[in-house]
Formats: sequence, C-alpha cells, structure tokens
Amino acid sequence: MRGVELRPNLTSPEHVHRLPRRTETALFPLLQEALTNVHRHSGSQAVEVRVTAEDARVVLTVKDFGMGVPREVLDHFWKTGNAGIGLAGIRERLKELGAALAIESDLDGTLLSATIHIVIPTV
Repeated sequence: MRGVELRPNLTSPEHVHRLPRRTETALFPLLQEALTNVHRHSGSQAVEVRVTAEDARVVLTVKDFGMGVPREVLDHFWKTGNAGIGLAGIRERLKELGAALAIESDLDGTLLSATIHIVIPTV
C-alpha cells in the first residue's frame, strides 16, 4: 500500500470551541491511528473525517472506501479486544474516557465512529 496518496476530506462545525483537554488529547492519537490504518490496510485513496460536537458529546467518524475489514477479524476484535495494535489502542483510549467505539465494514469500506461524552462548562 505504500506510495498511495491519501486524500482526506474533513467536515467539522463552522464555529469550533475548545473541547475539554482530556477529550482533545484522546481525539488526536485516535484520529492519527485511524488514518494510519486507512493508509496501511484499506487500499482507499480517499477518507472522510467528520467531527461533530453537540448534546454534550463529540463524535469522530472516519470513513474509507477501501476493501473493508474481514468479518472474522472484526468478530475476533469484539470478542477478544485484539485485532492488531491500532484498533486495540483506539479501543483502550476510548475505554479510559468511558466512550463508545463502533466499526462497520464491508466491501465498500470501513466506518469507524467514536463517541465521547463531555462536560460542557457553564458560563
């Protein structure tokens, strides 16, 4: 897969306020690992990244258009928490925050979604 140029498309709210430090600190390596996985494994040249922040939660989604993750790999991951260092690392980072991870994959690509609940400070 080396040599394939990855073309990301980012969608985020027009007016982004700072998130709690712990949330920002978790999101950066999570996104980095997700993009690394797309580049190394998917065969996709395009990836869509979306960040939404509403209703006291932040949702990060990463969607590629590659070959997908084999069903048996995902099944093994959900049963054991193990499917390579990348997904396991993402899962552990989210677990520390009490956040949710969802992965949908088929022959049209993979959608990774991380939902982190945040405390919005009152002004």
